[in-house]
Amino acid sequence: MGKVYLFDFDGTLVDSMPTYAGVMLRILDENGISYGPDLIKIITPLGFIDTAKYFVKMGLNMPYEEIVALMNKYAVYEYTHHVPAKANVIDVLHELKKRGDRLNVLTASPHSTLDPCLKRLGIWDLFDHVWSCNDFETNKANPAIYHMAAEKMGVDIGDVIFLDDNYNADKTAKEAGAQVYGVYDDSSKEYVDEMKRITDRYIYDFSELLN
Repeated sequence: MGKVYLFDFDGTLVDSMPTYAGVMLRILDENGISYGPDLIKIITPLGFIDTAKYFVKMGLNMPYEEIVALMNKYAVYEYTHHVPAKANVIDVLHELKKRGDRLNVLTASPHSTLDPCLKRLGIWDLFDHVWSCNDFETNKANPAIYHMAAEKMGVDIGDVIFLDDNYNADKTAKEAGAQVYGVYDDSSKEYVDEMKRITDRYIYDFSELLN
């Protein structure tokens, strides 16, 4: 039996973190809400709904449903038309699939941005499952989500190789019992040493998965 991979999307499969962060921060900027340098690290694993709730706690005076609608509007256009795959991702995914490995996605992004992007890049059909955290009604800061995904894939959590560029998600997946590979992204470069400490493996480029 091949390996069972569970990939994050933003910052792992696609070079979208500048777009993702830009969409989120644009909403705060438009409403005059100030934020610290750690904000992106905090909100990246949360998904749109929980990020919207977090923004309300920060003082954004809008119903969270309205914030989510705005996030969707700004993000859908960018993901549908512009967000590129990261270096070597497409070729490596094809090669892993050819080897008989099982490929799956678990992301904080909603299907409205996730699905059109994967389809435009021509890799949608490579995956057995493409999940948004919304499908599980929780987020990647909750260890239970990794157990639920493993169960749906029909494997033990210890057989799942989870890949993410976010420190918090990697830490939680590790605590849940998955094998965890940290992935380099410019957006999380200041956390590389921390991520190397908590993960089973750390990769700078997807081509390393073929080694």
